[in-house]
Amino acid sequence: MPNESDMARLGLRLVHRGKVRDLYSWRDELWLVASDRISAFDCILPTPIPGKGRILTQMSRGWFSLLASLCPHHVLGYDLPPEIPFREWRGRLTRAKPCRPLPIECIVRGYLAGSAWKEYASTGKVAGCPLPPGLREGDPLPEVLFTPTTKAEAGHDLPLSPSEAEQRIGAELYARVSRLSLSLYEAGRKYAAERGILVADTKFEFGMRGEELLLIDEVLTPDSSRFWPLSEYRPGGKQPSFDKQFVRDYLDSLPWDRRPPAPPLPEAIVARTQEKYREALRRLFPEIEKELDATCADLG
Repeated sequence: MPNESDMARLGLRLVHRGKVRDLYSWRDELWLVASDRISAFDCILPTPIPGKGRILTQMSRGWFSLLASLCPHHVLGYDLPPEIPFREWRGRLTRAKPCRPLPIECIVRGYLAGSAWKEYASTGKVAGCPLPPGLREGDPLPEVLFTPTTKAEAGHDLPLSPSEAEQRIGAELYARVSRLSLSLYEAGRKYAAERGILVADTKFEFGMRGEELLLIDEVLTPDSSRFWPLSEYRPGGKQPSFDKQFVRDYLDSLPWDRRPPAPPLPEAIVARTQEKYREALRRLFPEIEKELDATCADLG
């Protein structure tokens, strides 16, 4: 990370350090710089995944472009201005319009997995919505569900009922983001399925810039979604994945209580996770992967 004096000289200011991304202000722009950090169970792991930040930034780049006809987004560009000498940010940087993030996370679920499966197995419901009996882990839901949550600064995001979400952002805006989230998911799911990836669920985030609603943050990445290889999909249990569920499953095999500090990842888990993220990018946006290869080669 560049030091503070260099950033101040160049007009950069660190705004926020998240679990996996750092946010900076530069002139009238907001910059998102994706790191190689990885988190699981609300803990930042001590072992990074080399190249992860670039892979996810470039994947979001592909999705923002593909989905722009459905919803305007916050992206201004991905280039590093010539006066900013931080070569390590190349491929990791998203230059964005500053906006006011909505205080909810927009979760869309098409399949019974993760916390949705646990809730269904216990109550027969998902996000309070009753479902038919007899569904298995990994089954498609009878209909795609929009299940908003809180956006927690620390700890777990918590489910919100429609009325609770409406209280946070207003009924009209809630109706807009729920419709948009479902439309974005359907478009993304169709595109990914044609390339051998089943998108089981995902998270979208939105922000307001004046009166304009924008799609922000990251879009349909292995950090914000469950990606399953379509050719290996077998409902009735856990699915192979291209996302960080692989890391979660490894951590679940350890005698760790999910409280910091998190245990380090062995080299084999790091390498396999890196391969899974890269394979997802290759399947979804092969031309962008080639550009990323050229960037990495130029950086040495």
